[in-house]
Amino acid sequence: MKQCQDVISVHSRGQGLCEITSEIETVVKGSNVETGMCYLFLRHTSASLVIQENADPSARHDLEQYFLRIAPEGDPAYTHTMEGRDDMPAHLKTALTHTSEQIPIRNGRLGLGTWQGVYLFEHRYRPQTRELIVHVMGT
Repeated sequence: MKQCQDVISVHSRGQGLCEITSEIETVVKGSNVETGMCYLFLRHTSASLVIQENADPSARHDLEQYFLRIAPEGDPAYTHTMEGRDDMPAHLKTALTHTSEQIPIRNGRLGLGTWQGVYLFEHRYRPQTRELIVHVMGT
């Protein structure tokens, strides 16, 4: 069994979805694994990973708007407020999504569906540099 691990730095532009499928595919191709698993782990608590439609931008827009409604800024019940108005909502959004994903590898490529892409979901206003560990295992 082969294993490969790499860290990808992702530079977000602030709140929203940033597709990272091609960066992950580069690691998978470099691993020479034909059949196996790709494990992803985002090392942050105010950003997350989602597998989402990559064809129609309105799907991503609607998802972003939904999360703004369910984790609003300025809720008087928040006590974690020292890092800004977007900090506690960012933690809530991360708790409702994932910081890890696993995707099968088939024929040396991610086994995603036709309209699926992997996204970093940035929950903070300011641009950030996020670290994603990509671990590939297989034969």
